[in-house]
Amino acid sequence: MTAGLCSSTRGIQNSSKKAAQWGEAMEPPEEKEGRSFVEVISEKYSPENFPVRRGPGMGVVVVPTAGVQGSPMKDRLNLPSVLVLNCCGISRAGDQAEIAAFCAHVMELDLSHNKLQDWHEISKIVSNIPNLEFLNLSSNPLAGTTLGPQSAEAFSRVRRLVLNNTQIPWDTILQLTRQIPELEELFLCLNEYSSVSASNMTCPTLRLLHINDNSLHDWAEVRKFGSLFPSLDTLVMANNNLASIQDSKDILQRLFPNLRSINLHNSGLNRWEDIEKLNFFPKLEEVRLLGIPLLQTYTNAERRSLMIAQLPSISLLNGSIVTDSEREDAERFFIRYNLDCPEEELPYRYHSLVTKYGKLEPLAEIDLRPRCQAQVEVHCEEKVEQLSIRLDQTVAELKKQLTTVVQLSTNSMRLYYIDKYSAFGPEEMKYNTRALHSYSIQDGDEILVVPKTK
Repeated sequence: MTAGLCSSTRGIQNSSKKAAQWGEAMEPPEEKEGRSFVEVISEKYSPENFPVRRGPGMGVVVVPTAGVQGSPMKDRLNLPSVLVLNCCGISRAGDQAEIAAFCAHVMELDLSHNKLQDWHEISKIVSNIPNLEFLNLSSNPLAGTTLGPQSAEAFSRVRRLVLNNTQIPWDTILQLTRQIPELEELFLCLNEYSSVSASNMTCPTLRLLHINDNSLHDWAEVRKFGSLFPSLDTLVMANNNLASIQDSKDILQRLFPNLRSINLHNSGLNRWEDIEKLNFFPKLEEVRLLGIPLLQTYTNAERRSLMIAQLPSISLLNGSIVTDSEREDAERFFIRYNLDCPEEELPYRYHSLVTKYGKLEPLAEIDLRPRCQAQVEVHCEEKVEQLSIRLDQTVAELKKQLTTVVQLSTNSMRLYYIDKYSAFGPEEMKYNTRALHSYSIQDGDEILVVPKTK
């Protein structure tokens, strides 16, 4: 997603609660048929309700003309260039002349969660906003409506179009893409698409397609996006339960020559062969693949390492940068992980990595946990005894343990530690509160007990 759309989307999300509260407060319960676009902007952006204009300028001033009576417009409206009018009960356009007069500078318009169900009314709004680039119509009841050719032409200047949760028929989507010559980003989430139809007319400008939370299980449907949108850069289709990637290398390279990023979160992929096919997209550098059946049996670390090793061209995995050192560690892990795999079941990537690093030996298992006990020799005058001591105790506690061994009180003994591998002499254990593990005592070392002289 582009930075501009991220910013716009965050702005819409942050303001949606306020807009919803405002819309609910201003809409009388008895108004079943909804309100007009003109009525809503008249109230929301009047100087009384919206006294501060954000952005350049001081609002739009229109001099009232004779003969226009009962207009809901004020003499002055403080309209920003980004209008957020979601959850306002809008069902129709209103006076087109007033829309044109007050919205000429508007560039982004959010009309989500309204009551718009007539494309003709929507086209009246859009056609009178000449600089409109971003339009959000999500969650309007548009499922059973027909888009006429003249209404479709009204959208020709839009570059980013959001139609989530509208259940708009796919044929209407194709009609819109044919009428929008510079469409760059299209959002079609939650529309219950299980199949899509192809078209002889392509949309060569579209770079970003969001089609999350639909029912596109078969790769044969996804394949059509490549033909429809030849410049597609980013394909986001999480939560579609896609079963597999069925095309060959030649077909994927031909259909998706510019695809840079793909999101297949919570798809149904369950074979490593499908992951390997992601390498066939010639420009792919970002992959998102969480929640797929194939990876459920692995730990988080194993999942990431195995994915990185399988995808040598990927620089971003699940939103995190893949560094050179991480890639090398992952590739070495991949070789060792497959050492016991039968020759006929080895993945293709294994052989290329063995060529790169050689056939690596398994890593030695090293227990790095701190030792908790040691077997030492206790020497006191002529007496020698083998003794197991706890290394988490202090010198004072060791002295108590030794009282029964050497028959001396704790105040009557001095202790020395002798490292059997050290060239240095005995080290006096003079600090009663010091822990024994700090001496690095090993099995076979000696503890020398010397009686104190009176």
